[in-house]
Amino acid sequence: MAPTGAQVIARSLRDLGVTVLFGIVGIPVVEIAEEAINLGIRFIGFRNEQAASYAATAYGYLTGRPGVCLVVGGPGVLHAMAGIGNSDINAWPLLLLAGSSETHLVHRGAFQELDAIALLAPHTKLSVRPPSLGSIPALIQNTYRSSWYGRPGTGFVDLPANIIQGAVEGEGDVQDISPVPSGPEPGAEETALFKIAQLIKSAKAPLVVIGKGAAYAQAEIAVRRLVDAAQLPFLPSPMGKGVIADSHPLNTASARSTALREADVVLLLGARLNWIFHFGDAPKWNEAAQFIQVDIDAQSLGQNNPTPHLSIWGDLRTIVPQITSALGTWRYDPKTSPYSTHLSDSKAKNLQTAAKKAAENTLPMTYAKAFSTIESTLRRLSPPDEAGIVFVSEGANTMDISRSIFPVSYPRLRLDAGTHATMGVGMGYAIAAHEAYNGTAAEASSGPPSSQGKRKKIVALEGDSAFGFSAMEVETMSRYGMDILIFVINNGGVYHGDSDTADEWLSMQGVTLRQQSTTAKDTNNPASTASGENKDGGAGGLRSTSLGFEVSYEKIAEACGGSGHLVRTPEELARATESGFRDRRVCVVNVIIESGKKGKLEFGWQASGAKKRREKAAAAATKL
Repeated sequence: MAPTGAQVIARSLRDLGVTVLFGIVGIPVVEIAEEAINLGIRFIGFRNEQAASYAATAYGYLTGRPGVCLVVGGPGVLHAMAGIGNSDINAWPLLLLAGSSETHLVHRGAFQELDAIALLAPHTKLSVRPPSLGSIPALIQNTYRSSWYGRPGTGFVDLPANIIQGAVEGEGDVQDISPVPSGPEPGAEETALFKIAQLIKSAKAPLVVIGKGAAYAQAEIAVRRLVDAAQLPFLPSPMGKGVIADSHPLNTASARSTALREADVVLLLGARLNWIFHFGDAPKWNEAAQFIQVDIDAQSLGQNNPTPHLSIWGDLRTIVPQITSALGTWRYDPKTSPYSTHLSDSKAKNLQTAAKKAAENTLPMTYAKAFSTIESTLRRLSPPDEAGIVFVSEGANTMDISRSIFPVSYPRLRLDAGTHATMGVGMGYAIAAHEAYNGTAAEASSGPPSSQGKRKKIVALEGDSAFGFSAMEVETMSRYGMDILIFVINNGGVYHGDSDTADEWLSMQGVTLRQQSTTAKDTNNPASTASGENKDGGAGGLRSTSLGFEVSYEKIAEACGGSGHLVRTPEELARATESGFRDRRVCVVNVIIESGKKGKLEFGWQASGAKKRREKAAAAATKL
């Protein structure tokens, strides 16, 4: 019997070595999913295409090969565009397959008709539609390769219904394909290496900045050898953590501001001078600092970099050993400047401050107290050096504060909102991490040799606002038996809540509802609207950042077959953490913390930049 298009597509994915598909099915792509399952490919069916596409991008990051997402046409493609953006901004490989209308119905208003090729071409590395069933294997193979080689991104294949449901006339009409080998790993020229080595040797205050690109490239062995051989202080990005263990004595993360302000020669490994690293600008950075940027993306070299001539294009796994070799036996001597002393002093001061915050015993709990309690419990159950936990973190304050509290000793064990600071990625990322490390194929690896083949616990630290974006994926986790532990850090708002008690929140809600009622009446009363009458004065109601008061998020897990805990004290939190860690079901721990209602609405990463801009504006105004 002649194979159908769906069978050819599924066989092509199998022949490429694809072991898992993320997505949501509908007619006609359901046929592809079913054929893939028949061939042993695992299909993870989500509740929303956004989360599915996020999961596929994270899977690509964790495994180093393209994650694959399957969605319906039209609205399915529109929802999956979130993953395309995530793939592009973070440089993670994604292969997106989507159904579409029958080709003979184009421009006739067909079911879910959308010109996805025209829509997605500007945002993908390659967007294609097979002209025939026989061309499917080679076309999927080429798109898979395109998404992966060079700077990773998205490859998109549009699959019309008549292609999916059609039958191949003969087996000989279908081309055979094989897995795509890993791409080339270009290195640096000797003259460039010599110049860079001489500059590093001349540094009084060197700094190696390790980005998530180093983790994606799986360059941890090379980077560790460089830092240890040359004794160079280093600073990891939030997702570059673990390329070198956070516990390493040369880690400057707890003295970040001092490291940036004093470094005179900076080696950027898979990191960009974007908002996360303050664009390389003074006063955050030393104004005289020279930046050596190494990246697989040639276009990013020199961006916000005052010394672009020092940039090197290539693969970290090739170039970092070259730099180590070029430095020879040279080692940085901390006695050449007060830099190391300043770093040590700053570390001690900041760690003391963090310890004081973690020791605060007020109720409701603070962020620091809640995270300290979770961290100490998890450390006892699974020490960082065992690499038994993968952390996923999202939510402005949750992500910003937790990144310095939960240490990791190996790469690709921490996922967060990434370069776009995207809220809503957490549940998809957690599912991807579980599949990458604990799935039947388990294509990802991280940790010491003793950890290989062992399950990893996926722990998601979620702000209550961020959790709401994709909370129903808890049902997906439960359906596929994923024992993911989720902490919802519940302060009742975006950034901050605005109520400390239920009565206070209900009173504010009442004001808001009365305001709405008054506004509706005034719409039909021009005189009232013109005079601005409002008996509540527009004050005292819920702010735009408000969420529900102490929403029972833990019940979502219970409703889906998992376990839930509501906690208010450190003691309750410690017990729930251990219970959730040992639970073989999905578990949601709803952690009530202080609302922070008096806090300023700002994101910690950008607060200092805003202050700097205000100071510049004030100085300019003074000169006028």
